[in-house]
Amino acid sequence: MTPEDLFREPELPHSGPRPRQDLDVLPQGSYFEPAEPAGYPYEETYSTYGGARYLEQHWAPAGQFGADAPTAPGQPGHYAPTGGAPHEDPPTIELGPPIDTPPVEVHFPYPQPEPGEGPGPLFVIGDVHGYLDELLAALHQQGLIDTEGHWSAGRSRVWFLGDFTDRGPDGIGVIDLVMQLAAEAAAAGGYCRALMGNHELLFLGASRYGDEAVQSTAGTASFLAAWRLNGGQQHDLERLQPHHISWLSRLPAMALEDGHLLLHSDTTAYLEYGETIADVNDAVHALLADEGIDEWWDAFRKFTKRFAFRGQAGTMAAQELLAVYGGYRVVHGHSPIPYLTGDQPEDGTPPHVPGPYIYADELAIAMDGGVTMDGRLLVARLPLN
Repeated sequence: MTPEDLFREPELPHSGPRPRQDLDVLPQGSYFEPAEPAGYPYEETYSTYGGARYLEQHWAPAGQFGADAPTAPGQPGHYAPTGGAPHEDPPTIELGPPIDTPPVEVHFPYPQPEPGEGPGPLFVIGDVHGYLDELLAALHQQGLIDTEGHWSAGRSRVWFLGDFTDRGPDGIGVIDLVMQLAAEAAAAGGYCRALMGNHELLFLGASRYGDEAVQSTAGTASFLAAWRLNGGQQHDLERLQPHHISWLSRLPAMALEDGHLLLHSDTTAYLEYGETIADVNDAVHALLADEGIDEWWDAFRKFTKRFAFRGQAGTMAAQELLAVYGGYRVVHGHSPIPYLTGDQPEDGTPPHVPGPYIYADELAIAMDGGVTMDGRLLVARLPLN
């Protein structure tokens, strides 16, 4: 009996055919590959699996997810999928102060924690890229939401690792859901938080700077051109509201939870923005609030680099980040696991991504299951052993 027989993947909804997914590119078509890390031996030939492994035991056995599965809150069950023409470029939207929004109705009032009671379980969620139906199903399969899409996880702690929009059908719907769950989780004694990904920087840049020219290493470009090239959906830009911009622009770039250093991108570029997590987050927020288009573009480029923890130099890169910011393991999204491992089928068939991927001598966990390329939208409870 194979591992696939023991740990079958849940049957998640599918939002339709997906074009072949490439890595993020510059407007002139150059891939964002990592530059040679200073002080590290580096070679173009990467190891694939090495000492890493997939964690298939974190997926529900066959029969626990589908139309006949139980649907009580907190149990796996079936979540039914919910179901713009181009026009002239929209005007630039300036960043502004937070806008008051109506309070979210709380459907699950939980008791307050007892004195001395420890925190709830910790979950991380990989790149979503606008696939709202798949996200709803994955959250429900883990017992984090009920059949109506409301928080059902009590005092659990949830971190999204960034990249809510682009490529998929409903990026704004994803953002609205995460904002809703943040309010409901707080009322339940838990929390739902999110990191800023490179696609948040790109989306915000497209809304703010539009077609304003920026000088890049690939030639003259613009945020709007780069956003469209990397899967930007016009209907998301049309639905972007000031309260979305305010929320997105205040997301942290990194966090530390239970010894896990949470990042969006598998890059060491964070080191260029500060020597503490607070310094990095403050620097990114200050850049988005006050700096100009060239500084913003530079940040987007740096946080779009990838593969820093892969290959012979990967362990040292992970150790450097952990030594500076704390923790014992890096958890990131950004690089789809099939690209990270080199296990992308050449015949165009969907890649097999049964779970998160531990690598770099077990110092790094990759959480981008490649939902945009018919892989998986990954939700995992930490720690992974």
